[in-house]
Amino acid sequence: MDAVRVALLREVLAGTTWPAATRRFAGVLRSSVVPRGGGLLLVGTGEYEPWHLAAHLVDEAAWSGLPELTPTLVRHQVHPDDPAHLAIGLGRLEAARKGETLLLVTPGRPEAELLERVHDARRAGATVLALDGGHREVEGLAHEALTVNETIHDVDMDTVQHLVSAAAGENRVPGARGQRHFRDRLSRLVDQLTTPPPARW
Repeated sequence: MDAVRVALLREVLAGTTWPAATRRFAGVLRSSVVPRGGGLLLVGTGEYEPWHLAAHLVDEAAWSGLPELTPTLVRHQVHPDDPAHLAIGLGRLEAARKGETLLLVTPGRPEAELLERVHDARRAGATVLALDGGHREVEGLAHEALTVNETIHDVDMDTVQHLVSAAAGENRVPGARGQRHFRDRLSRLVDQLTTPPPARW
C-alpha cells in the first residue's frame, strides 16, 4: 500500500484508536529489531500466511534505509520448488535466539504446535510480538500484542497490517512528531512506479 493510500486510510480512521495503536505497535517492532539487528522472523498460522505483510515490510525496509525491518517469512508448508525467500519452514523457530524478534500474525486460533514453538523461541531469548484475534494463549506469550477482533473492531487484520508496516518504516525526526516527510514518501513512490516491479512473493 503506497503512502497516499496509507494517508487516506489514516484520515478515514481519524477519531478511532487505530492510527495511534498501530504507530505504537510499529514503534515497539522497530525498537526491537533496529538496535539489536538480530533479525525479524514473521510467522502466521497454518490457515493464514502473512506474505502480504512480509512484502510490505521489505518495501518499508528499502524505503526507510532500515534493512533490519526485512523479515524472514516462516512458513508451515514448504515445497521443493519454492524460491529461497519462501523456503523457510517452522524449524527456523527452533533456532530463534536472543536478539531476534518473532512477529506472530494470528487472525484465528493458532495451532498448539505453533504456540509451543513460539514459547520455546521466547524461552531462548527472542522477543515475541503478536497481531492477533484476541486469543489469551497468544497474548500470554507475547511481550507486546495488538488485538484485532474483526467481529468487534471497526477494521480487519489486513488493514491493521498495512498501517503497522507503514508506521514501522517512518523516519522519526526530533521535534517533528516523528512522521516521515510526506514529500519524501511521494518521491519514493514515483520512483517505484517508474521502475520494473520486484519479484513476486
